[in-house]
Formats: sequence, structure tokens, C-alpha cells
Amino acid sequence: MKHLLKLMDWSEQEITETLNLADQLKYEKKNGIEHHILKGKTLGMIFQKSSTRTRVSFEVGMYDLGGSALFLSSRDLQIGRGEPVEDTARVLSRYLDGIMIRTYAQDEVEKLAEYGSIPIINGLTDYCHPCQVLADLMTIREHKGVIKGNKMCYIGDGNNMTNSLIVGAIKMGMSMAVACPKGYEPDAEIMKWASENGEFLCTDNILEAAKDADVLCTDVWASMGQEGEAEERKKVFAGYQINAEVMSVAKSDAMVLHCLPAHRGEEITAEVLEAHASEIFDEAENRLHAQKAVLVKCLG
Repeated sequence: MKHLLKLMDWSEQEITETLNLADQLKYEKKNGIEHHILKGKTLGMIFQKSSTRTRVSFEVGMYDLGGSALFLSSRDLQIGRGEPVEDTARVLSRYLDGIMIRTYAQDEVEKLAEYGSIPIINGLTDYCHPCQVLADLMTIREHKGVIKGNKMCYIGDGNNMTNSLIVGAIKMGMSMAVACPKGYEPDAEIMKWASENGEFLCTDNILEAAKDADVLCTDVWASMGQEGEAEERKKVFAGYQINAEVMSVAKSDAMVLHCLPAHRGEEITAEVLEAHASEIFDEAENRLHAQKAVLVKCLG
């Protein structure tokens, strides 16, 4: 049984196979070719964090694959009223063919996999965001032709996106540079792994990190659950922005990615976002195709 709990669990070969399948499914959808690979299968989607892209892409993805998706908010489940994850996992395993969960604690995802008997897909936790990074890698390959050998630079908070981008980049043969304020670095164990397994830099110097980058990425300064810190974070992250100055030190053909939603004028300027809208909205679309590939790998 295959899960996607975090990208660290998947090998380079498994990631590449998933991206190849995503390309195939994207081609088929664009050309009106049905692929009901998961006919009769049902995916439960547990949302303890709200979502636009995750909910719509997984729901449409299951429909495209011939299956069905069931939206389960924490308000609808006993898990939101104190039922242990262990019990929820065992009950839902009797009804469903797989679970996608978007929640706060990584431990909840791991426990669902430990106590359930069906595939579990991590739709986002505070620790990592593997589905988004698979879509990012797919987009990089579409625009650059190859993934390996490119330099990725991430500017901003060392959050769940950063953790997964580091793992995805290093596993796929990219070099990785992160620029973030002191005290807001990515997970220490992930940074240690990256330093031991590839070319990795973490600095508070934005232009040093962005120098000669092929791919520039960013995310909002305050993620879900950090709304109370928003004003303080605006002060801390002032300047940690993808703007014209940053673009001037990157490669002339550098692409820009943002997992969205974007706060124009904060982590990215409106000018840069609009100049690279084709890449950013290809990235958003590719959530659908990459996640369909994950669904086939896990539930197929």
C-alpha cells in the first residue's frame, strides 16, 4: 500500500514516474481522452484547514479518474469533537478507498497511515506540502525541459512549502538556496539532510541566494494559523520579496513560482507576478494533473 505522507518518503524514481504519469494524464485531459482508472473508487477528503486549490483539484481529479470524492470538514467529523485519529482511521478505512487530509499536525497524517488500512495522501500540514511541490516540479520540467541541474531559490518564511521544496529540489538533482530572516529557517533536520545530499544554502542575504537562480519561489509571509502574527511578520519579512532587483541577479530566463494565494506588494510585486503569470498559473493547474497521478499511484 502506497501513501504520500511527505516527499522525503519517495525516491527520485517514484517522483519521476509520478511526473511522467502526470504529463500523460494532462495530455489526455487536454485532448478529451477519458481515463477512468479509478472507476468505483471513493476518496475521503478531510479538511481541518480551508482550501481553494486543494479541494477543487482533488474533487475534479477523482471525477476525471472515474471515482468520487467526499468532502469532510472537521465540523462534520467526530475527529473535530475529540475522537482519536486512531479510531477515525479505522472507521473510515471500512468505507473509503483512500483519504486525503489537509490539517495542522504532521502527526495526524502519520497516525492515519499507521492505524488505517487504506492509502493516505497529505494535502498539507504545517510541516510539509508534498502535492504542491510535485506540481512545482512538473511545471519546472515543462518550462525548462529538465529539472536536474537547475538552481532553485526560495525567498521568505521557512515554512511547510520551503521544507518540501528543499526535499523535492535536492532529490531531483537541483541546487537549492533559501533566503529567510534569522529565526525563521526551515526544519533543521531537513536542512541537515539537504547539506549532506546535495548543494544547499540557507542565508538571510536575499541577493546571495537569488544569484544565478533558474527558478525563484516564494509564499505568503503569514500562513494559515499565523494570522495573529501577521503584523509582526510584515516587519520581520520586509524586503524578503521577489522584485525587480532580485530578478536582476537571477538568470535572464529565470522562472517564478508561487503556490498561491499571493499577496501582491508583500512577498512578490504585482509586476513580477504578472510578468510570470503563465508559469504561476500553469503551476496552479498542474496541482490537478500531479495529484491525479498521485491518486493513481496510491489508489490504482
